[in-house]
Amino acid sequence: MQPTKPKQPASERLRNLWPDIRELVMPRRGLLLAGFGLMLVNRTAGLVLPASTKFLIDDIIGKGRRDLLLPLLVAVLGATLLQGGTSFGLTQLLSKAAQRLITELRRKVQAHIGRLPLSFYDSNKTGTLVSRIMTDVEGIRNLIGTGLVEFVGGLLTALFSLIVLLRISVLMTGLTLFFLVLFAVVLQKAFTSIRPIFRERGKINAEVTGRLTETLGGVRVVKGYHAESREEEVFTTGVTRLLNNVLKSLTATSLMGLSANVLLGIVGSTVMFLGTRQIEAHQITLGDFVLFTAFMAFLIAPVAQ
Repeated sequence: MQPTKPKQPASERLRNLWPDIRELVMPRRGLLLAGFGLMLVNRTAGLVLPASTKFLIDDIIGKGRRDLLLPLLVAVLGATLLQGGTSFGLTQLLSKAAQRLITELRRKVQAHIGRLPLSFYDSNKTGTLVSRIMTDVEGIRNLIGTGLVEFVGGLLTALFSLIVLLRISVLMTGLTLFFLVLFAVVLQKAFTSIRPIFRERGKINAEVTGRLTETLGGVRVVKGYHAESREEEVFTTGVTRLLNNVLKSLTATSLMGLSANVLLGIVGSTVMFLGTRQIEAHQITLGDFVLFTAFMAFLIAPVAQ
């Protein structure tokens, strides 16, 4: 038996992939910079609505400043329109660029495989190669598409939200961060088991799809050798492997969803208890409490993303 190949550390894999990543990103750095600019405008505009709740409750309702209602509504409406426009721009700019890149990579992979010697085709099923060419490059959308920009935007929004939360209440923010870090550690451990499952699913799906493509394409040969039962058995084995893989991933993601709901329940009840006590002690206002709960969602969002 051959010794098992040691697993390559994530830092080493990133170092090996970096030249390829740089080759993909550098010609499109202008698009990414424009995307980051739109993202900053989008995230800033998205904070106007939750931030307006404090002025609405404390000043307009609490102090009877009805003259501020119309300007506040105009500001909220304008920010909402700006947020929608920049979201549309991000989709048009980055998502389409990602799709063009996926098409280019498919073309390059197909051209490369087409030049390989016949011995390569002897050891790889044609249908499997077709599936890998068409599906494996889909992951590039997270690098060039809106995935990376949205993730960075979520981190920036979380940082700004953290500053706002600390200004309202250090105690409630500290406890929220404690539970958030605890949940992040749990997520990290969970992803160590989930990532291999999803990687294996792509391989199984390619094998099953490839074998099925070859079987249907060579159906005359299959019938000529009366191999229908054998192909049915092979296909059943493949889809059973795929089912077991999906069931494993569903169990893992369900446990993650359960832990996320428990986290939200603990954080929410803690903030409600401390917020009520601080309002009664006149340490914060009702508007501050509503603003805290609104910005707390922006702080938690990057972990879920």
